[in-house]
Amino acid sequence: MGDDTRRSGIFAGDDPFAIARDWLAEAEKTEPNDPNAIALATVDAGGMPNVRMVLLKEIEAEAFVFYTNYESAKAAELDGSGKAAFVMHWKSLRRQIRVRGLVTREDGEKADAYYASRSLPSRLGAWASKQSRPLGSRAELMAEVAKVTAAKGLHPARPPFWGGYRITPLEIEFWADGQHRLHDRFRWTRENTDKKWQIERLQP
Repeated sequence: MGDDTRRSGIFAGDDPFAIARDWLAEAEKTEPNDPNAIALATVDAGGMPNVRMVLLKEIEAEAFVFYTNYESAKAAELDGSGKAAFVMHWKSLRRQIRVRGLVTREDGEKADAYYASRSLPSRLGAWASKQSRPLGSRAELMAEVAKVTAAKGLHPARPPFWGGYRITPLEIEFWADGQHRLHDRFRWTRENTDKKWQIERLQP
């Protein structure tokens, strides 16, 4: 497990997902906007990288989950490579978490439940938006929203083209700001999801 005696305080523990949940819970008390925002990185078929902000919706026992349109550019890149990376950064805490791992879809009951928990305008917006594709005007989009509202009513089902992705990490890094830029960094790595985590302290 590496030098556990050096991992005291905010870095302590044998479960990286529990540490991540604890850090996020702290950030929810101090970060003014979207403490669950992550910068999600992918690559396209040609190897060109892409990054955008999305909202992390759950830290499971072994994975990180977010939701999106399956017909979007990010979904095409996620499905194409089966891999992704992200970073969570909190200025209020001066901390960040970096993750790299394998991607699978979450398009079952859990996706249905999360979709149903969203506000009605957001649920209708998911139906109306052809995410990542060209749009002539905002008026065109709002007209589509009105059309969807009339057709789907107050209880729209989850669109078949909308659901979740689960990132199961092979690498997680916990980073905290240190004086004089001598930051504390601990990297958890494993060869595959069946292996135990190896932990090492990194140079700042």
